[in-house]
Parts: sequence; C-alpha cells; structure tokens
Amino acid sequence: MTQLDESARRALAWPGDPQEPVENCTPALARQQYLDGFADTQWPLEDVAEVSEKHAGAIRVKIWRGCTAPREQAPALLYLHGGGFVIGAPETHEDICRTLANKIGAIVISPDYRLAPEHPFPAAIEDCAATLIWMRDQADALGIDPARIIVGGDSAGGNLAAVIALLARDGEVPDVIGQVLIYPVTDQLQASDSYMRYAEGFGLTAAAMRWFRDHYLPVTASRSDWRASPLRAASLAGVAPAFVILAGHDVLFDEGALYAERLNSEARATSRTWPGQIHGFVSKRRAIPEAQDALDAIATAWRTMDPALTR
Repeated sequence: MTQLDESARRALAWPGDPQEPVENCTPALARQQYLDGFADTQWPLEDVAEVSEKHAGAIRVKIWRGCTAPREQAPALLYLHGGGFVIGAPETHEDICRTLANKIGAIVISPDYRLAPEHPFPAAIEDCAATLIWMRDQADALGIDPARIIVGGDSAGGNLAAVIALLARDGEVPDVIGQVLIYPVTDQLQASDSYMRYAEGFGLTAAAMRWFRDHYLPVTASRSDWRASPLRAASLAGVAPAFVILAGHDVLFDEGALYAERLNSEARATSRTWPGQIHGFVSKRRAIPEAQDALDAIATAWRTMDPALTR
C-alpha cells in the first residue's frame, strides 16, 4: 500500500471546529456542517467574467462564464456536485467550476438538484437530465454550443455524470461529447475491498457511505439498478469518452478503477490515480496542492474531448 501524501495528512488534521461524523447526523445537520466548513480548505475563488443564476424549470442553476469564454457558441460543462446525494450545492464546488471555466474559456453550469432523503433516487438523475435538456433548448440564450457539452462531477456527482452519459448514449437526453468522473460512486452495493482497506481514518468512511446510500436508496432492490450503480450497466459501449480521476486512499477507489477499466475496454477512457490522496482532494486546494495538478489534468482531458479547442 502506498503512503498518504503529506498534504493529505495535513488535510485530515486541518484545524477547525470538530464536526460530528455524518453517520451520526440528521440530514439537516450534515448539510449545515458541510456548508459551514467546506470553504476552509478551498482556494480563494478565482474571478470569472460573469456569474449568474437562472432556473431550469423548478431547478436553480448557477452559471460561471470563464474570462476568455466567447459570448456565443462557447464550450460548456454540466457540473454535478458531490455530497453523497444528501448534502452539497453548486456553491460548495464553486472553486472547481470557476477554475475550469477559466482554464478552458467555457461556461460551466451546475444545478441545485434535489437531495435525499426528501427526494430519493431517481430524483437527482431527473433534475440533472432536465438541466441538460434545458442547456440544449436554451443554448442561444446561454451562449453555448449545444454540440460541445461535457458532463462531469465528483463522488455522487461523478455517479450522476456517468448515468447522464449513459442516458445520452441511449438517446434519452441530449448528446454529450465527454465525461469527467472524479472519484465516482459506481457501485451502491459497497462490497469492494477498498471499503475495508480505507473504512476509517481517511476522511470519507465506509459508515458515512452507508448513511448516504441508505438515504438515497432506501429500497434495497434499487441499489443494483444501473442508474444507481453504473458499474452494473449491461454495456458501456458507445458512451462518450471519459476521463476518470481516482484517489488511492479512498473507499471508492476499487469501484472507480473497475469502472475506468470497463470504459477503457468497451468505449474510450483515460484515468489517472493520485496514489497518496484521499477522497475529496480536488476540492481542497488550500490544504492539498495536488488538487491543482488534477484540475490541470481535467482541462487537458477536456481539450482532447473537444477538438474545436485545439484548432
């Protein structure tokens, strides 16, 4: 087993008010704790050309226009935030969204999708799908090219992004030209070896993942549905090219690695592992400098998915 990076150790010991383990919280308390603490380990937010909010039907969406993004026909990223399907919001992942908008000269759009347990599976998927349809239908008003949309997300958002990419392949939502999956949830049965190797002591715990899953998927049978567990999809053939980021010390490592392997064999994918890192490291640039490397890697992968960026 590789050793934890010093930056990961520093992040795990980051000073601040102690928080209750999420599995001991009500959803309301878990959300408040996350909102109170997320910014402390993030980099100060980059300036972008424009920040706005709109509504895709009943769904609030936040929009960031990169400093060099064109006013028309801009590339776009539909970014789906993490948080175990229970916590989080576009604002908790604004650092990632602003940075990528600037690195590419793009428009990044993130929906405030409905959360469990008030809105269990498949409500989040429905909201993310509706946002992608809205992006296509409102492309002129948004200034984006509907033929140049990538979907991405981290953790639970990586799960949702993988599902949206599969729905796009099947023609159930508009097409996407790529997918960026950051330490994604891909198998809700939670039976892989990494759930034992990294059960405690590495930030995200196995107990917390059970808590998140039980709120999102209260019906046990639904945990094997490919829309909850994309690793269990019958085929990944024909899905958009993918870039998968993995953290070596993460309960989700094994399922993410298996999904990347399947994507690579059945479709087209590249993956990169940060062996000494923990779940969530891309969102912790103040504590973990390696997050910047990951964001640079995402920007590079995005350019390979969108050939217009290299012309």
